[in-house]
Amino acid sequence: MNNTRFATLIHILTLLAKNPGQWLSSDWISGSIYINPVIVRKELGVLQDLGWVISKKGKEGGSMLHVSSCDISLADIYKAVKNSNVLGKKNNHTNPKCPIGKNINKELENLFAETDEIVLKALQHRTLKSFVAQFD
Repeated sequence: MNNTRFATLIHILTLLAKNPGQWLSSDWISGSIYINPVIVRKELGVLQDLGWVISKKGKEGGSMLHVSSCDISLADIYKAVKNSNVLGKKNNHTNPKCPIGKNINKELENLFAETDEIVLKALQHRTLKSFVAQFD
């Protein structure tokens, strides 16, 4: 996962958790992250689909956290945006006549799976609440 989606989601969720009961606009959130509000709205849609965030439209609208920050693990956030292995992707067109090339992807799949499992285990025991507490 070589993108900023995890960082963006955790930033959005941290802002929402630090402002309970307040409707935060995508413009306000984007000002903290320094990204386009359209990207914030896209990610808020993902968070809504997960049931973590509620939103309302209009001048007085915005988004707020819909579940307790205790109920969201960092592993949950990671899984919400994971689109590839931590170590990246394998080479799909290796030489089948090479003793390494014909077998490397099987071994890489094992390595990638092991590495992803280590990351998930490390994040599973950390909640959004514990992450947010660093900003008190």
